[in-house]
Amino acid sequence: MTVVTNFCKIANLQMKIEQNISLKSFNTFGIDVLAKEFARFSNADELAELLTTNHKPPTTNFILGGGSNILLTKDYDGLAMKNEVKGIQVVNEDAHHIDVRVGAGENWHQFVMHCIQHNWAGVENLSLIPGNVGASPMQNIGAYGAEIKDVFYSLEAYSYTDKKVCTFTLNDCEFGYRESVFKRKYKNQFVILNVTYRLNKQPKFNTSYGAIEQELEKMGVKELSIQAISQAVINIRSSKLPDPKVIGNAGSFFKNPEISNAQFSILNAQFPGIVGYNLPNGNIKLAAGWLIEQCGWKGYRKGDAGCHTQQALVLVNYGAAKGSDIYNLSEEILQSVKEKFGVNLEREVNII
Repeated sequence: MTVVTNFCKIANLQMKIEQNISLKSFNTFGIDVLAKEFARFSNADELAELLTTNHKPPTTNFILGGGSNILLTKDYDGLAMKNEVKGIQVVNEDAHHIDVRVGAGENWHQFVMHCIQHNWAGVENLSLIPGNVGASPMQNIGAYGAEIKDVFYSLEAYSYTDKKVCTFTLNDCEFGYRESVFKRKYKNQFVILNVTYRLNKQPKFNTSYGAIEQELEKMGVKELSIQAISQAVINIRSSKLPDPKVIGNAGSFFKNPEISNAQFSILNAQFPGIVGYNLPNGNIKLAAGWLIEQCGWKGYRKGDAGCHTQQALVLVNYGAAKGSDIYNLSEEILQSVKEKFGVNLEREVNII
């Protein structure tokens, strides 16, 4: 991690802080809770002024991005700040790569589509993932055999403590499966402002994961391209996952658990249909959706909280569910999977 500079002199930007604002339209679950205070920022200067004006510890600040990876369980008694840092800029280019700096407030899928249009390869397998760019390194988003760490170059983030902008490299972020230093080590210590991705001019196609090859065949694709792979991923995700604009959800609610090969052998003998994938470290990654479905939760509904009919990994709000309703359902699912398989599931969604 490198400290960039005391990047600005706080100008009289007169940031507007609103009172008692509903966050329903700012989270994809559509949970209706109130934020005691709410404000927006579009650059580091505005963020710095907000924090200076607020005079409260970082733990009472809540950064809102696309709202696609959070579950709001109660009114927020602090300042919710909407990250609206925008911009897509090429910052470096050579014969093989192109480095693109993207504002944390940019919509992730729209950025992917921008890359597809410019033939910048590396993020096509990550098409249609909801949320904003700022969340991508925070949880090392991934899908269909690709992760952010594969294309990540650096990011800039504002430090609550030092009141400065710092640069994080790939090694600094300590990426893991849906993990980074921003979820553990530096939780509530930084605000991501922009992310730089190193994309490829010559694509390295990745079609071996999931149903991509079958979908490409179904599409009648004769010659591979990042455009074709992106569309295949969009088709697959659209068929399996509910649109948050129609049914409130945050995508995959749980992580796929990792267990030892020995434990998998025991489970495989007891449950011959269990779904697992070999990992480079010799462990096995289980399909959390399969485990949940075997426990009878797929399609379950209690009031307006439920488990999606097409994908057991997705918890949904059919309309008026409270965040606590969704959370309590997730607790029951965790317990039942533990009892049946002896496997501990972990939530991917952040609980607020």
